[in-house]
Amino acid sequence: MVDLLIETIHRVGARAERKVERELLDDLKRVSGKQNLLFELADAALAEPDGVVREVLFPVVGEKTLQNLVKEWKATGPTYRVTLRAMIRSSYQGHYRRMVPKLLEALDFRSNNDRHRPVIEALEVVKRYANTRKRCFPPEEDVPLDGVVRGLWHDAVVETDAAERERVNRVTYEIAVLETLRERLRCKEIWVVGADRYRNPDDDLPADFDVRRQDHYDALRLPLDVEEFIDGVKRELHEALQTLDAGLKHNPFVRITKKGGGWISLSPLDACPESPNLAGLKAELNAAWPMTGLLDMVKETDLRLGFTEVLRSPTTFEAMGRAVLQPRLLLCLHGIGTNAGLQRMASLDWGTTAKDLAYVRRRYISVEAMRRAIAIVTDGTLHARNPAIWGEGMTACASDSKHYGAWDQNLTTQWHVRYGGRGVMIYWHVERNSLCIHSQLKSPSSSEVASMIEGVLRHCTEMEVDRQYVDSHGQSTVAFAFCRLLGFKLLPRLKAMHKQKLHRPEAGMADAYENLADIMTKPIDWKPIRQQYEQMVKYATALRLGTAETESILRRFTRKNVQHPTYKALVELGKAIKTIFLSRYLHSEALRREINEGLNVVEQWNGATDFVFFARRGELSSNRREDHEISVLALHLIQNCMIYINTLMIQQVLSRPHWQGRLTERDLDALAPLIWEHVNPYGRFELDMTTRLDLQ
Repeated sequence: MVDLLIETIHRVGARAERKVERELLDDLKRVSGKQNLLFELADAALAEPDGVVREVLFPVVGEKTLQNLVKEWKATGPTYRVTLRAMIRSSYQGHYRRMVPKLLEALDFRSNNDRHRPVIEALEVVKRYANTRKRCFPPEEDVPLDGVVRGLWHDAVVETDAAERERVNRVTYEIAVLETLRERLRCKEIWVVGADRYRNPDDDLPADFDVRRQDHYDALRLPLDVEEFIDGVKRELHEALQTLDAGLKHNPFVRITKKGGGWISLSPLDACPESPNLAGLKAELNAAWPMTGLLDMVKETDLRLGFTEVLRSPTTFEAMGRAVLQPRLLLCLHGIGTNAGLQRMASLDWGTTAKDLAYVRRRYISVEAMRRAIAIVTDGTLHARNPAIWGEGMTACASDSKHYGAWDQNLTTQWHVRYGGRGVMIYWHVERNSLCIHSQLKSPSSSEVASMIEGVLRHCTEMEVDRQYVDSHGQSTVAFAFCRLLGFKLLPRLKAMHKQKLHRPEAGMADAYENLADIMTKPIDWKPIRQQYEQMVKYATALRLGTAETESILRRFTRKNVQHPTYKALVELGKAIKTIFLSRYLHSEALRREINEGLNVVEQWNGATDFVFFARRGELSSNRREDHEISVLALHLIQNCMIYINTLMIQQVLSRPHWQGRLTERDLDALAPLIWEHVNPYGRFELDMTTRLDLQ
């Protein structure tokens, strides 16, 4: 219900803004050189103060130019704000107001901060008069304005009646209160009784922290003494800045100039040389297993690892034997994971109808069971790998999101500006050898930082992640702080590298790091970190233990809640950790190449999803969130099955005598099991449980 309220409030303003912008766009005539035009008009007017406008001013600045200038001012000045307010008010009063008061009546809002008490009082006022027909609140009613009504609405809320008394317009005030409520709910400064994600933020913290304080610090590998923690961060910060400063003159790829108040110029990475033997390896693999059916790869994986054993009925009694159930489960997973649907997977040879498959899907396939099945395949792939080919146990992971079209009569699907369509986002965590260890269904507006942390902490496999590669959308200053507290490194590939700044470790170091002076900014303020160290550890412990959703916790620490003391401490710590990362990133070409290669792997994974999830143009054809999540997990499972079988195929080819010692170091670096030239996902879907792939 809270999600519905937040989405409704957002739509009131968003739709009105789009409509007003379309109407005013034709009037928005960009006039260049406004300052020069003003001087020319002033000079002409002073030269002939008694002259006629048409004779004196129009020859200097044409009449058409002045008309465009007036139109631009109207379209971007007060006219836009007045029109927008009128459109929002009309939309709210004519449509949304039928539902919003009922939602407000059903929800009980609270706040632990006296600063937000006016919003709670304003909601009570709105509820009391929701069913009346009064245009304005009675003069004797105490209507809170400060801290409730923001700038856009302040002039429109207060009216003057016939007796020259100031009155508060009720409908306009409701809109202002709702917009403020939405902001406070999203950062959890206002919470809802009985909710989960929007519950009391104090309940997000572990209840036993004071009792088991030492255990929680040990689990995060953090010292109890805040000074020891700060000294460690300071030492790393000094070393990273000194290393970058000393090596900058000999670094041909990095230049720092005074342009724009400090500009970092970073040369792009040179392309790696092509692998000399991988083309031959792929050709031999394709010759040995030509046009292997994707369904056969899923079947072979199950026969070896038995992942369908965890797909069981929630009841203790199962009338259907596993010999009958196993092929039906495989057909269901393939139909859902390729988006082909259950109707096309019905097998006449096995006497399986679409109705049978729908029953199996409904009774045996759940989100929790699918995650357990994925963990079995993932761990099985890790165990099957030959360390001589794939290297020792991987601890690095890359994450990124991909947009999928979806039906939109639900609260998860949203319009995405960048991709230009309605849909959902899937956030993948993929390790260096192309194995996906976690996937998440999320709305396009939700935090990628929260998804990144959630995947590292909840991937449910044997892999331990100590380095996380992300793009610019998956990082933030607060993310750097939390990753440090949680014990893994955040390694982003930043898009706007030229704008980045470095922070000084302490005040009074104006002459230090002279080669970096143009990009150095104010020093780190360690005081809030000292004051809020234990509180930061509490929130990190809550993330580690999962006492609340990651996004619910991170929602408190945004720019909308800049006055929160723990937020200030996290920002200062994040600045320090980000400066350490930037210094190492600029100094080391090897680190830049490592991050780039890691992110290329997750981009390749996204490309493979288009190959596997091919049917219905890759659109999720359902309005149920559970159906969306099952589709994503089935896609995840099928691709991991393909990687498992490809791993065995590659190892079998490389075990042949003529491949012994043939692969170079460059071949091993470029080798990846996420290949599909030999895979056929199309055609007739025939499942024969008695046949096997020719694999050792």
